[in-house]
Amino acid sequence: MRNEVGGLWKVRTKLEKYHEDIAPFKGREHVFHKRYTPYEVVEQVGNSLLNEGINNMWTLICGGTATAYNNANARLGVGDSDTAAAASQTDLQAATNKVYGAMEASFPTYGTSQKATFKASFGTDTANFAWNEWSVDNGSAAALNINRKVESLGTKASGTWTLTVEISLS
Repeated sequence: MRNEVGGLWKVRTKLEKYHEDIAPFKGREHVFHKRYTPYEVVEQVGNSLLNEGINNMWTLICGGTATAYNNANARLGVGDSDTAAAASQTDLQAATNKVYGAMEASFPTYGTSQKATFKASFGTDTANFAWNEWSVDNGSAAALNINRKVESLGTKASGTWTLTVEISLS
């Protein structure tokens, strides 16, 4: 009799779209989010794990030397490519229209509920193009992407869009 226990990788994304710019509130994002209501909220599930991110996670879990996905390093990237996701990819696939945003002050959160939550905001002058893909990576130096998702989230022209990615294991 074969006894296998499987785990579940689950990803939820939430994109909040605001007409206002977040730039005047940098360092005080909580004030911005309390004062303004998004004009649209898009929530999705799923993504594709990328080999480079999986290998980096195992290195970190097993005590090896690698760049962590912490507040100083982690970024959420968005781009305009609609190229299908594949495990062998090593970045967003957009040729020019791609931007990585740093974590908001208290993110990522982790250590409870078997999940990590990443959150970045893109102000009025940033990432103004069609958002067809997103990814979580561990910084400009390492740039190892955990995952990549291809989905149309809309076209940003101004204002602030805030992307939250929640990754859970069970």
